[in-house]
Amino acid sequence: MAVSAYDPENIFAKILRGEIPCKKVFENEWALAFHDIGSKAPVHVLVIPKKPYVSFVDFSARASEDEITGFTRTVGHVATALGLDEPGYRLISNVGPDSGQEVPHFHVHLLGGRRLGALVSP
Repeated sequence: MAVSAYDPENIFAKILRGEIPCKKVFENEWALAFHDIGSKAPVHVLVIPKKPYVSFVDFSARASEDEITGFTRTVGHVATALGLDEPGYRLISNVGPDSGQEVPHFHVHLLGGRRLGALVSP
């Protein structure tokens, strides 16, 4: 999959710049975690890296080892802080239009707070 150019006017870029408010859960040098406004579960948090990556493909190819480690540890920290470790949660990253990726800024969804059903139907 070819990586398209990053659009600095996407909604997550605006949230990172403070132009659009969010309901922040956690923030550090690597990432920002905030509640999704279109929640699909009792707990639905988005975690986004602070630097401009279009998708997981872009992030995994261009991010430094420190960024990858920092982001991954942030996701784990947020899941634990939200009490999602027990009984479990879903971690999703959509890549590209066929997956339903709506914002062209790499992000992961943390979903939990109830038993989650099937992700995709045949």
